Amino acid sequence: MAQEPPQIAIIGAGIFVKSQYLPRLAEISDLVVLKAIWSRSEKSSMEAADIARKVFPNVECKWGDHGLDEIIRDSNIVGVVVALAGQIQVDMSLKLLKAGKHVLQEKPAAASISEVETALSCYNSLYTNPSAKKIWAVAENYRFEPAFVESKKLMSEIGDMMSVQVIIEGSMNSSNPYFTSSWRRNFTGGFILDMGVHYIAGLRMLVGCEVASVSAMTSHVDMTLPPPDTISSLFQLENGCSGVFVMLVSSKSPKIVWRVVGLNGTVQVERGNNNGRHGYVTTLFGGNGETKSNFYPFSGVTEELKSFISDISIDTLEKGGKIKGEGRYSYVEGARDVAVLDAMIESGMKQGAFVKVKKF
Repeated sequence: MAQEPPQIAIIGAGIFVKSQYLPRLAEISDLVVLKAIWSRSEKSSMEAADIARKVFPNVECKWGDHGLDEIIRDSNIVGVVVALAGQIQVDMSLKLLKAGKHVLQEKPAAASISEVETALSCYNSLYTNPSAKKIWAVAENYRFEPAFVESKKLMSEIGDMMSVQVIIEGSMNSSNPYFTSSWRRNFTGGFILDMGVHYIAGLRMLVGCEVASVSAMTSHVDMTLPPPDTISSLFQLENGCSGVFVMLVSSKSPKIVWRVVGLNGTVQVERGNNNGRHGYVTTLFGGNGETKSNFYPFSGVTEELKSFISDISIDTLEKGGKIKGEGRYSYVEGARDVAVLDAMIESGMKQGAFVKVKKF
């Protein structure tokens, strides 16, 4: 007898839920049932549910404390996607984990290193029986983008790493729907932290080792953005290789590129588009002068959702047997991204003093 798809709920009804989660879940509607969408307000919940009903006709609107309690008490809902303001996501995730739900939480993992440490301590204390532990995933789609998955495989061809460059010239301006987001403007690190975890995730995945220490200078130039809006950092990897990370929140000429130079060649991943499709161009520059390039359209959000749904389906099937979950979305991985940026921001406040990156 075929297993029924797992039932999930979404906590939050903002821009990303409407523009990404609902369309991506629609693409894989054969794998999952969207049971409910919750928001603080009835209006927001209903607006999101109206979009979802085109594919999930039975989705329920939930709002306020009562609606949240209904989701918590619904034993048929085994997984929850949490997409709220960065300042309140961790508390909500822990509440749902305590209620026995698997959680896929939007990035960043937390607002600071101190919050990460408290969160991990609380998470581990929830379960006296390890087999009862629920998945706490952080939605970092870059680790699931085919461009990074394939580029990581190419790293073996370039030999010992000599240098790493990450250049991020973003396009966060008044035409971007997230520009007026109030919680990002009241966030320590602002858009640097919220956006930057993506680029650190891409860096860490490519090089295959951790960032050990950083020295950074930060500044605030565009007064329409929260501080800091620029960061220039030197970093050293645990394998001894050094590199640079440069990020501007908003540039008139956006460019996003990762470049790893080795003794025998170079691997590069650059944001681009192909026939109107947005994604990444990956290039292997060989030692013999040959280059190989491929284009991969964005699909990381869909892939991470498929992975989460697959894992909670297995857990449902095994009746609560211990489940590890996909390593790429583990909360600790998300915490490590935050740790690098947290160290860079701290270094910037100390005029470039070297700061060791907190290990998790």
